[in-house]
Amino acid sequence: MRSLRTEGRWRRAPRWGDISVWQGSATTPDLPRWPLTAMFVLFPIWWLLGPGEAMWIALAAVMLLLLLRHGEIRAPRGLGIWLLFLLWMGCSVIGIDSGGRLLGFVYRALLYVTVTVVFLYVYNARATLTARYVLGVLTVFWLIVVAGGYLGVFWPLFSIDTPLGMVLPSSLSSNDLIREMVVRRVTQYSPDAWAPIDPRPSAPFLYTNGWGNAYSALSPMVVAYLVMVRRERRFWWLLPLIPLSFVPAFLTLNRGMFLGLALALAYVLLRCVLSGNVRAIAALAGLSLVAAGAWAALPVADRLDHRVEVSSSTEDRADLYVEAFTRTLEQPVFGYGAPRPSETPGAPSVGTQGQFWMVMFSHGFPGAALFMGWLAWAFFRSVRERDPAGLACNTVILVTLVESLYYGIMTTGLMVAMLAAAVALRPTEDAEPAPLKSQPSRVRQI
Repeated sequence: MRSLRTEGRWRRAPRWGDISVWQGSATTPDLPRWPLTAMFVLFPIWWLLGPGEAMWIALAAVMLLLLLRHGEIRAPRGLGIWLLFLLWMGCSVIGIDSGGRLLGFVYRALLYVTVTVVFLYVYNARATLTARYVLGVLTVFWLIVVAGGYLGVFWPLFSIDTPLGMVLPSSLSSNDLIREMVVRRVTQYSPDAWAPIDPRPSAPFLYTNGWGNAYSALSPMVVAYLVMVRRERRFWWLLPLIPLSFVPAFLTLNRGMFLGLALALAYVLLRCVLSGNVRAIAALAGLSLVAAGAWAALPVADRLDHRVEVSSSTEDRADLYVEAFTRTLEQPVFGYGAPRPSETPGAPSVGTQGQFWMVMFSHGFPGAALFMGWLAWAFFRSVRERDPAGLACNTVILVTLVESLYYGIMTTGLMVAMLAAAVALRPTEDAEPAPLKSQPSRVRQI
């Protein structure tokens, strides 16, 4: 049996094995919690200031410095799939043909690097960023998302000019993405459209689809956190917030979110049936009844029917997917580097209606295979997890795999999936090699 020598004792190596991606000269104290907490708990500040998810790039840079000072960075062997994707993505810059597209390419590349750094940080910070703490931080973020949804329900026309828009030069603020960031709105709503649709909550994100992707990815984490704190006072004030969150969620009329939530519920229910967990089955059945009651009480069905009647989004997406595939056949190796205008007048740009299609069109078929391959590996590697946190993380990865086919999961959805993978793939305490220096832990639970 392969072993590791640590602190004068022999310990069994992790079954699946880690790789050391950085070996420093010394081991410093445990990695701090505050960069991860600042990303999610302080997100309303980043949203109001203008950067939003872009602020995560700066915080990830801080995480990288802390990791390099930590002495050693370890990672699961399967991360090599993702690192190959990053390399392939970088090579696809050869397809960029304009300054505007280069700006978008650099921004997306930085976001990919950001989620990678956050994954490594959480994976290596097991002593401080426990599963309970990570799920607690994501539960706070879920509360922020729900609060933003209610803001869109009660004040659908609310908007604010951010400080970022006041300091940026016009050459940058004229970019489509940056222009949407500097003016914050709480809904997707166009009263002047030829077939107006009721306002759909989107805050604290740019689009309603982003809200739905975040809500469906975070909800399994919230349920798992509830199980972990079921004997504490916080359980009783957090529990009623789940049915209350159905109001903005259902009013988004987000069919992709409904599919993701249904998949998560069915998957967890199947796992509970296979394990014979009667209590969990009863709890999930009760949650389903509450959701069905909220669906019946809210005007969801009528609004959804109206949206389907006046919108051709399903057909438009199908056409874009076909166009994305056929045009990628012309540049199958590295793709085009970034989305491009559709050949259909008035249609969205090719590569903007689903992460898988954007990766395929922008970075070629190998890039798409590596991107989806990493998520698939993380899912199957974590499928044996049975504790609440592990099952929730495994479920989130599955939901992300499916939703990447029709959602642009950059950045929140992909970030949550990478956090789920980091928590689920970390070696257990029995398999983890002991640290070179042991220090007393003064960790406060969240």
